[in-house]
Amino acid sequence: MNWLFRYANPHNFMRLSNVLLPITVVATVLCLGVGLYLGFTAPPDYQQGRTVLIMFIHVPAVTVAELAYGAIVVCSLLSIVWRHPLSDIAGRAAAPLGAMFTVLGMITGALWGRPMWGTFWAWDPRLTSFLLLLFLYIGYMALWNAIEDEVRAARAAAMLALVGAVNIPIIKFSVEWWSSLHQGESIVSGKLAPVFLAPLLIMMLGYALLFASLWMLRIRTVILERRARSLMQRSAA
Repeated sequence: MNWLFRYANPHNFMRLSNVLLPITVVATVLCLGVGLYLGFTAPPDYQQGRTVLIMFIHVPAVTVAELAYGAIVVCSLLSIVWRHPLSDIAGRAAAPLGAMFTVLGMITGALWGRPMWGTFWAWDPRLTSFLLLLFLYIGYMALWNAIEDEVRAARAAAMLALVGAVNIPIIKFSVEWWSSLHQGESIVSGKLAPVFLAPLLIMMLGYALLFASLWMLRIRTVILERRARSLMQRSAA
């Protein structure tokens, strides 16, 4: 755990992110560019036709939305148990990004569901639990903004995030646990044709790198804002 707390120092994090951020940005552009090219030049699916192209936008968005919430859960655990100094900043910075990917996943899912299911929305277990994820993001951000004392706000938001973590396995296994319109897992099981699998995996990596880049950028912004506020207070004093 020593290496983790080494970068709890904002100065050390800023130095590390100075190196990592340009790398993740370039890797993001390359992955998304290659993934989109391979995906949109793939042949039509025998059942879904060209509608299958939505998969390359929808599936990575859903995956990263869950990944972002997992990151908030880890940050909340570090904050409550180990009082990690940077965890509250990191958790708060990840929430708007996770909400953004969740909304993107819901919109693209609706566009995919209309031609496949005949409706933009159904109270399907997967869709309902994913909607709950959006509410968890909104609740987490609302707690941060509703409580003036940052220490109390961080503790309340962290507790909500940890309680809401039970929704992640529900999203994952809802298709198996209940009757669902949503298709089951098709990547690990090998059901997805290689011509679609390769660009999908590249797009998922690109989305993950995009999240990592934006996350680091947001954390850096918060640190710089706090430094600027501290300098202004010293000047005023």
